[in-house]
Amino acid sequence: MNRAPELAPLVRFYESIERASVRAQLMQMYAPDAQFKDPFNEVCGIEPIIGIFVHMFAQVEQPRFVVTSTVLQGDAAFLTWEFLFRMKRFSRTPQCIRGATRIRFDAGGAVMIHRDYWDAAEELYEKLPLLGSVMRWLKRAANN
Repeated sequence: MNRAPELAPLVRFYESIERASVRAQLMQMYAPDAQFKDPFNEVCGIEPIIGIFVHMFAQVEQPRFVVTSTVLQGDAAFLTWEFLFRMKRFSRTPQCIRGATRIRFDAGGAVMIHRDYWDAAEELYEKLPLLGSVMRWLKRAANN
């Protein structure tokens, strides 16, 4: 059965993500054989994808996405977002990672491909205590 993809429920999920409901919501919106890729992970299947989101809750406090723009064209979507959180280790100050996600939907309207694009060096590594100073030094050296 072909169903036109709907972006609003997916955006609502990302913007109100909660540890208690993440499994059920992902199973409802993602295809069983969905693919997920970001700077740290590349997996296929709903269970590994659920694992990535559950791991997020183990690593950071108060994770929250703010979707800043969306484009839906046919079975493809593109979202830009800010990921707001506090690290459980290192710095307890509020953090923000800016990125984008490319989504492809299957014929039933479920997420089939989820690909995140963001700069891990700039958005994460530079904010870590020891590694951050090395990354900033490398950045300055490369710009001179």
